[in-house]
Amino acid sequence: MLDPTPEQEVVLRSNCGAQRFAFNWGLGLVKANLAQREAERSYGIAEELLTPAVSWSAYGLRKLWNQVKDAIAPCWTENSKETYSSGLADLAQGLKNWADSRNGTRKGAKVRFPRGKSKHRAVLSCRFTTGALGLVDTDRRREATPHRGRANA
Repeated sequence: MLDPTPEQEVVLRSNCGAQRFAFNWGLGLVKANLAQREAERSYGIAEELLTPAVSWSAYGLRKLWNQVKDAIAPCWTENSKETYSSGLADLAQGLKNWADSRNGTRKGAKVRFPRGKSKHRAVLSCRFTTGALGLVDTDRRREATPHRGRANA
């Protein structure tokens, strides 16, 4: 369990908010795209002439995010880029689960369409996917297992 200082807590809360922001931004983009395509279909527009579908993959969402992040989140550099990527990866997984559930390739109960993340959750959480957090001052492996065949200094 973490016991952050007040300054660290502010940074952690900011990163949790950044992950939520990216998730909600991506969800809004996907919902608007689906609504646009559905409206076009209702007017009898041919499938090949519809507004292009937004990619639901984590890679596709991250690519779109990188194109617009400076305009929609000018303070994005204040948080880890991993929090934004994690939010978009969570959204991509949620959309995949929903689509698989709808077309019958996912076992279990039906999964509903992803909903936006609220700022007012009981527990805040965020992920960092490119590394582990640690508070170790020295390399414990070197201290615990000296090299064989070498004299210890």
